[in-house]
Amino acid sequence: MVVCVCNALREEDVRAAARGGAATVCQAYRALDRQPKCGQCVCYAREIIDAERAAAMDETRAAA
Repeated sequence: MVVCVCNALREEDVRAAARGGAATVCQAYRALDRQPKCGQCVCYAREIIDAERAAAMDETRAAA
């Protein structure tokens, strides 16, 4: 699914940035060498990043 039309970013791109350590939308866009333009993608990108961070925390807890 396309998250950001302005930058042609897909959901997989944002998820990969989050898995790579991006904790905020700004960090994810920087990791992808982009920046938000119109801003309509920010809420959805934030949801994706939050979901990836929650999944990583769950994995960490399960491994402990």
